[in-house]
Amino acid sequence: MKYLLLIYEKEADWAAIPEAEKGKIFQEYMDYSKRIRKSGNYIGGEALQPVSTATTVRVKNGKTLTTDGPFAETREQLGGFFLVDAKDLDEAIALAAGIPGSRTGSIEVRPIMPTPPVE
Repeated sequence: MKYLLLIYEKEADWAAIPEAEKGKIFQEYMDYSKRIRKSGNYIGGEALQPVSTATTVRVKNGKTLTTDGPFAETREQLGGFFLVDAKDLDEAIALAAGIPGSRTGSIEVRPIMPTPPVE
């Protein structure tokens, strides 16, 4: 089953980390990515630009409305994700626990809804 592992952290906390420490954390992410690729769990993943670059789109009464920023005010911001293949929720949780951001933020584990076949 496919799971999306959403990485939430406080952008301000990340900005305050010295560059040398950021480099170490970045290397942890690269090592984690290599491990889950080797295990066959990796499908995809990316880091995201800061929340200040986000645009939220809503359509109300047929009119497209845009707002700068994320859809909701939260203490933590979505910073990236991994799309993984796991045999069950327990394995997906174990994969999420290995993400370096799980120590300083939170990882949301969300099952991907199966897509019906296209006829």
